Amino acid sequence: MDGPVGGRPVREVVADAVRRLADAEVDSPDHDVRTLLAHVVGVQRSRLPLIESVTDDQAAALEALVARRVAREPLQHLTGIAHFRHVELRVGPGVFVPRPETELLAGWAVEQAAAAETPVVVDLGTGSGALATAIAHEVPGARVHAVELDDGAHAWAARNLAGTGVDLRHGDLAEAFPDLAGTVDVVVSNPPYIPHEAWESVAVEVRDHDPGLALFATGDGLDVIRVVERRAALLLRPGGVVGVEHADVQGISAPAVFGRAGRWAQVRDHDDLAGRARFLTARLAPVSDARDRDGPHV
Repeated sequence: MDGPVGGRPVREVVADAVRRLADAEVDSPDHDVRTLLAHVVGVQRSRLPLIESVTDDQAAALEALVARRVAREPLQHLTGIAHFRHVELRVGPGVFVPRPETELLAGWAVEQAAAAETPVVVDLGTGSGALATAIAHEVPGARVHAVELDDGAHAWAARNLAGTGVDLRHGDLAEAFPDLAGTVDVVVSNPPYIPHEAWESVAVEVRDHDPGLALFATGDGLDVIRVVERRAALLLRPGGVVGVEHADVQGISAPAVFGRAGRWAQVRDHDDLAGRARFLTARLAPVSDARDRDGPHV
């Protein structure tokens, strides 16, 4: 594919932009530049090798986006899109940008839902709707419910969940879905879990642009996970399962929240692809054997 007459060579434009991001110590500069260029040109990234040059206007548009990325504005805010498993989400200021690590939790939830005859799934604190959207997409027969407290995030979730059949509600996860008590097969949650004192250690893109309500939890960072534990216990049927994301330093403390409750079996923790502790799972046990920790992984 030939580029526009008199345009700037793509190789030159990309090299300059990559150099700027690398100098600013932005992670994955080449990936980010090519994603932004594809966005500016209006093609999929896979088609970029077919483009030899860009117009001056396109080069200027890329330069403006690169400047914003140098300032650590999230890549997904610049394109307005976040890819999550097999779905494409709309994101921007006011909503937590879903992370690739959370795709593992989504995959676990999909497997659990697919194994149920008529699966009922609840996503507590849905944010952009990433988990709920992925589950609804991959398990079409599931009845998926999601709740979000923050006004801005709820608006983004409503946009992403439109047409999916997901029951989205606006409210506090601590009080969500009383009408579903004791009937749910799978509860999933990616709650806030960063202690406030760890603010300085959080990446600039995250702490300056993701909503604080989605990031930070009071106390030791486990307070919202404790709330999820209590709500999941109310919502799930006996034998139902819960999956909760947590910080990599909470690989022992987060599962312990469930272990100490005395009503969960098969409490397990799971690593992400980098080998870091990432999410816990547990099964709601009948009262008679709630303290049994043996059995197959969930």
